[in-house]
Amino acid sequence: MQRSRGVVAVVGVAVAALYAALLVVVQLVLDPLAAVPGRSLSSIYAELERQGFHTGVDVAVVVGVGVVGVLLAAGLQWVLAEQRAPLFAMVAAHLGVLAAGIAPAWLSGTALGMDVADAFMVDGGYHTAWFTVLVGASGAALVAMPFVLVVGQAVHVRRTAHRTSAA
Repeated sequence: MQRSRGVVAVVGVAVAALYAALLVVVQLVLDPLAAVPGRSLSSIYAELERQGFHTGVDVAVVVGVGVVGVLLAAGLQWVLAEQRAPLFAMVAAHLGVLAAGIAPAWLSGTALGMDVADAFMVDGGYHTAWFTVLVGASGAALVAMPFVLVVGQAVHVRRTAHRTSAA
């Protein structure tokens, strides 16, 4: 059981880190490149700066959201370990972090996306399918979370009842 808890801890934080890394790459690299085909990333950012947009703030917000998400997953894991939460609760909590990640992920890219839209006269939506991966991961986590809680609680109650009757 202790090994399973360790695996859930590592995988939970690693998945949050992967989600955060994809968020940063999508919003700061892939989407600007897809919005303005034929231009290099450095020329896109240079043109934004030339037009007076503050891309440093946009980049800091996106990276900050990613870092906060990973720290939230790690901090939550620490609290769950300290409280000796059941394994299913640990899994559900990590799924909750992943599900909740879509709102700040969407909001964090708004400023840079709108800057690119205004500077290059393109629409302000996402221009690659990669953001859909983030949406899909959050959606799948949201769907899985109640299943993990219900099935996990049922198994936990059954095991506890079995141990009590065996004693």
